[in-house]
Amino acid sequence: MAQKPSIPKGTRDFSPSEVAKRNFIFDTVKKHFKTFGFQPIETPSFENSSTLMGKYGDEGDRLIFKILNSGDFISKVDDVTYSSKDSKSLTPKISEKALRYDLTVPFARYVVMHQNEIDFPFKRYQIQPVWRADRPQKGRFREFFQCDADVVGANSLLQEVEFIQLYDAVFADLGLSGVNIKLNNRKILAGIAEVIGAKHLLIDFTVALDKLDKIGEEGVKKEMLSKGISEASIEKAAPLFTLSGTNLEQLQSLKTLLSNSEEGTKGVEELTFIIESITTLGLQSASLSIDVTLARGLNYYTGAIFEVSAPEGVKMGSIGGGGRYDDLTGVFGLKDVSGVGISFGLDRIYLVLEELNLFPEAIDQSLDVLCLNFGDKEALAALKLITQLRASGIKADLYPSNTKMQKQFKYANNRKVPFVILLGDSELENNSFVVKNMEEGSQKEYSLKKIEDFINYLS
Repeated sequence: MAQKPSIPKGTRDFSPSEVAKRNFIFDTVKKHFKTFGFQPIETPSFENSSTLMGKYGDEGDRLIFKILNSGDFISKVDDVTYSSKDSKSLTPKISEKALRYDLTVPFARYVVMHQNEIDFPFKRYQIQPVWRADRPQKGRFREFFQCDADVVGANSLLQEVEFIQLYDAVFADLGLSGVNIKLNNRKILAGIAEVIGAKHLLIDFTVALDKLDKIGEEGVKKEMLSKGISEASIEKAAPLFTLSGTNLEQLQSLKTLLSNSEEGTKGVEELTFIIESITTLGLQSASLSIDVTLARGLNYYTGAIFEVSAPEGVKMGSIGGGGRYDDLTGVFGLKDVSGVGISFGLDRIYLVLEELNLFPEAIDQSLDVLCLNFGDKEALAALKLITQLRASGIKADLYPSNTKMQKQFKYANNRKVPFVILLGDSELENNSFVVKNMEEGSQKEYSLKKIEDFINYLS
């Protein structure tokens, strides 16, 4: 008995309907990437292991899918390494390549390799799958797409302003109103840690602060104490727990709190510029708010930090995020190339649109017209008609076999075809065809000599 087929854990098959919905999101995002002047690039699905390893920390390295060398790879391993059963020693001997873990490190490698061909500032977008050997769970997969946009070679804060506009434009086009773009700055977090005397515990401080909405003020204070942050330092940070008011009012409070920190003051100035610019320009559907608890990859980002949350009432994690980094290409030897970038969370955006019923009704409609099959002679005439319809951009098809009409109509219903064409023996004699509106149940006859009448009706 044949074994039942399966797919690897953490991967998915997508039905025609699901692909149509995913492409709807892809096409919308891509349209706005182009409108904002971003250029597409693509990088290989796998890279040299040396490109990826060591760029994501120990945990990230563990989640990288390694590719075994071709041929008899094990014969090239010496006996000592083989018998040691040490994966760290063995892996470099049998695997020289790996599936990409994200799009950022390959992009950094791309910039360094093509720096003499690139016009800086370079605005790039990239929509490709990535792979992570993570434990599969709801909303987390081993194979998934990332949708990234970055600008490298520009220090201007106008880039941050444009990315907020880009987020707003995409979500407005998707019909997703009520999205909140949260904003913080890495310099502010460093400044807070500095003024409360916990600069050496910056990571522990921000990790605890990031949990404010989950465990509350007392829970955050308790965690900070457990990490070695003194009660005096926590007391100095107290204003953060009650920060309120408009964005500019919160920034004024932060300015006062961080008056003795040069780095923190710089962060407040940067956020003030971004907020004031967006206030002047306006947003279509999204809102913008300061969130001093936002950390997002503290060791990676160096300036502004973005995170996008779904509309209120939708239980979903962030649906986008990004920020400013000052040395993207430094790991490959090209120093001081500043950049800023954002990412769209495709799978989560899909789930939000599904929950809110925001996908267009006709998105599953893969056919505009289906011609029924009445026999060889009639089918040939139907194909001639279909050829003309297709030439006008109409999605048309012929049922492939001359079977019962009931079966053919059922197929049309299952495919959600809005119009069915009947071209039988009597229609051929009259040099005409009959169009049935499947929703209304009405029928109308058209001349085969004036097919444009039907085409005009559809358009």
